[in-house]
Amino acid sequence: MHNWKKGLSLVLALLVFAVLSACGSDEEGTNSDQSQEQSSEETEVNDEELTIGQINWAENIAVTNMWKAILEEKGYNVTLRSLNMGTTMKALESGDLDASLEIWLPVQDANYLKKYKDTVNFSDATWYDNAKVGLIVPEYVEEVNSVEDLNEHKEMFNGEIIGFDPGAGTMEVTEQLIKDYNLDFELLPSSEPAMLAEIDKAIQNKEPIVAPLWSPHWVFSKYDIKFLEDPKETFGGVEKIHHATRQGFEEDYPKVSKWFKNWKMNDKQIGQLIDYVESAEEPMDGAKKWIEENQDLVNEWVK
Repeated sequence: MHNWKKGLSLVLALLVFAVLSACGSDEEGTNSDQSQEQSSEETEVNDEELTIGQINWAENIAVTNMWKAILEEKGYNVTLRSLNMGTTMKALESGDLDASLEIWLPVQDANYLKKYKDTVNFSDATWYDNAKVGLIVPEYVEEVNSVEDLNEHKEMFNGEIIGFDPGAGTMEVTEQLIKDYNLDFELLPSSEPAMLAEIDKAIQNKEPIVAPLWSPHWVFSKYDIKFLEDPKETFGGVEKIHHATRQGFEEDYPKVSKWFKNWKMNDKQIGQLIDYVESAEEPMDGAKKWIEENQDLVNEWVK
């Protein structure tokens, strides 16, 4: 008899525990549902990842990591994919990529605009309005101040223009520049880090070097270098930096699309961001530090 009562007590205790657990589970489920609803109202998070193309250029690494940090703070899942410019455009066209944050117009990336204008969305909005592209030489190369001076001093540069990524818009414009000025020079493709290493080595040894470069870039604050005059304006005048997205992106991510269009930076802001990202152990650490120091500006973009 005693054992029967003991058994009944145990069954009752288990039943009470099960009921309480079920109540707790329902309550937790409700809270979780509410929190998910609240989250979806504040962001546009869904099961898909937002994928942004990254090109191995200093300013591109800086801004892609900056936007990854901003968007992840807002609850989005962001993947950065390292691609060259040609592959980036193909991935935007196919929809494998959501956005590319660096399109230089009206000159540098005009060929991509012409080829993909019907299959990729190029923003009218610009995030940097005072960009410049051209051939650079160190300041101590006093004999050369214009592209027109290069042939006369061909031996000084071994007839070589030290370039970067093949397929980059600026590399194609540089090839056009060689034709426009009948330069007896060869453009040597490599990568941006390799080109910058060659510039550093030449300047350390006070040797001449000529290379295509662009501003904004941290290299201008590190070295005394100058743009060569371009009387034919093959490189164009002032360039503006736009972004591009896959078709349907604005419908899928209206908030992010609006934030990208609100995004504006000046020389000082982009220069400091590049410096922080370059100096940090991980690019994201530098980007987060910059965001923390420029939160008011970021808030203007994501309002």
